[in-house]
Amino acid sequence: MARNGFDDAIQRGTVGAEAVEGLLAYAQSRSGWGRAGVRSALEAVAMSRVLATRDPAAHTGLLARSLRTAATMLLKRRRPARALPLAEEAVSLARASGGAPLVVSLVALAEILNSLQRYAEAAEAMTEADKIRQ
Repeated sequence: MARNGFDDAIQRGTVGAEAVEGLLAYAQSRSGWGRAGVRSALEAVAMSRVLATRDPAAHTGLLARSLRTAATMLLKRRRPARALPLAEEAVSLARASGGAPLVVSLVALAEILNSLQRYAEAAEAMTEADKIRQ
């Protein structure tokens, strides 16, 4: 189903994780289009939190990805201070599964820390990501 707008992502009949996936897809397609993408990503975070509360095993990864997407979009909009807590939470959640989700979350965190001129912390995050990749 093609998504044409924000409302399409949460229309009747689209529930749970599908709605979050729709919001994330919409947000990423609108990353350069003002605030609509960020709003969609933050809505995905809110919906993911509800899902993860109901079924942590099934939806914690989705919450981490939603947080990471929102953080990355905020960084692109030059809002690194607002992005930082989201990226830190994404890393914290991704630690449980490890692997690629953790690496991607650590890299996103490092980019945000670099933009905040917190270079030592950014280097630590990249070093951890490199160790996981090996």
